[in-house]
Amino acid sequence: MEKYDVAIIGSGPGGYVGAIRCAQLGMKTALIEKYDSLGGTCLNVGCIPSKALLDSSEHYHQAEKDFKEHGIELKDLKVNFKQMVERKRGVVEQTVGGIDFLMKKNKIDVYHGMGSFEDKNTIKISGKKEEKIEAKNIVIATGSKPASLPFIEIDKERIITSTEALELDNVPKKMIVIGGGVIGLELGSVYARLGTQVDVIEYMDRIIPTMDSTMGKELQKSLKKLGMNFHLSHKVKEVKRNKNKVTVKADDKKGKEVSFDADYCLVSVGRRPYTDNLGLDKAGVKVDDKGRVEVNEKLQTNVSHIYAIGDVVRGAMLAHKAEEEGTFVAEVINGEHPHVDYNLIPGVVYTWPEVASVGKTEEELKEAKVNYKVGSFPFKASGRARASMDTDGLIKVLADKETDEILGVHMCGPRAADMIAEAVVAMEYRATAEDISRMSHAHPTFTEAFREATLDATGKRAIHI
Repeated sequence: MEKYDVAIIGSGPGGYVGAIRCAQLGMKTALIEKYDSLGGTCLNVGCIPSKALLDSSEHYHQAEKDFKEHGIELKDLKVNFKQMVERKRGVVEQTVGGIDFLMKKNKIDVYHGMGSFEDKNTIKISGKKEEKIEAKNIVIATGSKPASLPFIEIDKERIITSTEALELDNVPKKMIVIGGGVIGLELGSVYARLGTQVDVIEYMDRIIPTMDSTMGKELQKSLKKLGMNFHLSHKVKEVKRNKNKVTVKADDKKGKEVSFDADYCLVSVGRRPYTDNLGLDKAGVKVDDKGRVEVNEKLQTNVSHIYAIGDVVRGAMLAHKAEEEGTFVAEVINGEHPHVDYNLIPGVVYTWPEVASVGKTEEELKEAKVNYKVGSFPFKASGRARASMDTDGLIKVLADKETDEILGVHMCGPRAADMIAEAVVAMEYRATAEDISRMSHAHPTFTEAFREATLDATGKRAIHI
């Protein structure tokens, strides 16, 4: 039986990054992946393919809606959806191939098959052949799967999850999206740009309910321009398929039943930790009432040499959070004392405009009774945004009223996913709103809007509004 210093179950962003860091630190490392390709949900059926379709559909949307204004005239514009999906597959293959290369480069042994505990040090791998390996340390990085509602039967044909939504044969005429969170809005916006009538049904009273409420309002205004319809405070109670049609029944906020019909229903009500058939009981590892693996501040389970990271433990289900934890655990095993500041892990919605956020929301500050001040700046006042016709949205900065330290930054606008990094750096070094307001930002750029928002937060008037 092969013996390792570290064995990692799951090759998503947390697992493969953790494996690389372990190998860099001189540990003999094994990576176990249930599927044929490495990269987990993110690279295969999540972050990467969805961004490929988001970009393709946004290019089409701009060609259809904005190019004439730019002085670019096109004839016979149409969507070749098969090619769009084929390009997406190519992006995935190239990215996954990159992970294969990194495993070889770092001399990490990769096993393909279902990994499960035989005991607290032995992992059985059920693939084309059955193998067993032994490890001094084991990391559970098995990620998550799309969640559903108890009464919904997902047939993967007409009642679908995000996985199937990335592989449709054609552009539907009508689509219902259950859930106004990140995944539902991203994929809903892909199809809305391509001409699908999209109805979003959300149980809460706003979309992206975990983010700052201003961002939800701004994004909803923008997505409505795509033709997306929003039904907030609606409780779905029935989803039925009849041949090639799906009917969804829900109660609105007054308790009145409403009905929706479409070609497809995308169920996007979050994700659940994936520990199925892992044999945690054989290793004595505990899970909580939500099915997450219980860990301490070092990401150790109750069995000290077994760790867990990413979507399978508490916290936001984000690829970059899993990456941070993969590196963290490798360094803990190596006897180091790393640190992850969970407050400074940004969240992003890759619609267009994008939404990005780091730190506390205004709702959280109110609940904690923190004395804060607000600064904001709309993109319609940005010269760069006007030049590119991306004037929807704003940047909002929350700062401590006494010390001026930045407590939260929330952006809805062009390239917000990239711009949020400046806010992360600023908050990592405990910058004040005035610190940012006194830093030179190149003109004309979208990032000037961040500076203007911090100027507004300091109580000085923003220059361009």
